Amino acid sequence: MDASYDLLLNAILSGLLLGGFYAAVSIGVAISFGMLDIVNIAHPAFILLGSYAAFIGNTYFGLDPILAAVIALPFFYALGMAVYQVYYVAFERRDERSLSSAPRNDQSLRGLSFFFGLLFITEVGLVMIFGVDYRLVQASYIGEKYSLGPIQLPYRLLVPFIVSMVTVVGLQLFLSKTFVGRAIQAVAQDQLALRLMAANPVRIKRIAFGLSIATAALGGAILIIIQSVEPSVGREYIGRVFAICVLGGLGSFSGMVIAAMTLGVVETLTSTLFGPSWAPAVSFGVLLITLAVRPSGILGR
Repeated sequence: MDASYDLLLNAILSGLLLGGFYAAVSIGVAISFGMLDIVNIAHPAFILLGSYAAFIGNTYFGLDPILAAVIALPFFYALGMAVYQVYYVAFERRDERSLSSAPRNDQSLRGLSFFFGLLFITEVGLVMIFGVDYRLVQASYIGEKYSLGPIQLPYRLLVPFIVSMVTVVGLQLFLSKTFVGRAIQAVAQDQLALRLMAANPVRIKRIAFGLSIATAALGGAILIIIQSVEPSVGREYIGRVFAICVLGGLGSFSGMVIAAMTLGVVETLTSTLFGPSWAPAVSFGVLLITLAVRPSGILGR
């Protein structure tokens, strides 16, 4: 009985730590999809770019993977702003000039095509540069674990969990305590009100999308600490990150964290009790049941 209890306790704690990783890779989608209404299905590609940036910093310069990603954040922020500017010029501005009500659905479809193409191009570029071999990083805490009685917490999950929670709290404070942050939360709801407050909606969206890509890169550094990566591994997370944002409630950081923790615990318990192959099916089953009971998500408005 004691052995079973210890196994269950460690599975739950590992699930919470895994949920921290899921929160880290979902923050960017919570911003782009939940707050800007932009379905960026290329998000996993930017996660992988962050992973390879951490790999380069770690392998060639001896930097800690997290530190390497933090140093690269300004580049990814600028990249995100540039990607949004292209998206705005190609899709949003063109449809703003149209007097027809039809192009909105057309814009969404063309936007999906744009981000799908971006995902494909990024994957091909990574394959051409790095090949298809799995890459990993080295750090003093990888392979070590924290032990407290029956509790065994691997540092390769604990360190990413701490980084993820610091990032979530920092972004939540930025969004709730600053003018730009509050403007980001409002930009998808009432652009006219923003203009009356002397805020440029395009500039606000550009900043928000830059933050989305920067956090994706940080999530990529966390990913390569947890597991080795290759250019197509990001596809595994396309459905999961969107599911977490929908389950938590669009635009709700707190709900996103709760959803990430929930999926992490469910997947770990399922893997422990029934085998890893059941984990995705059970976690998405929880998503469907939750949305059937509460369509707006856990903390959705």
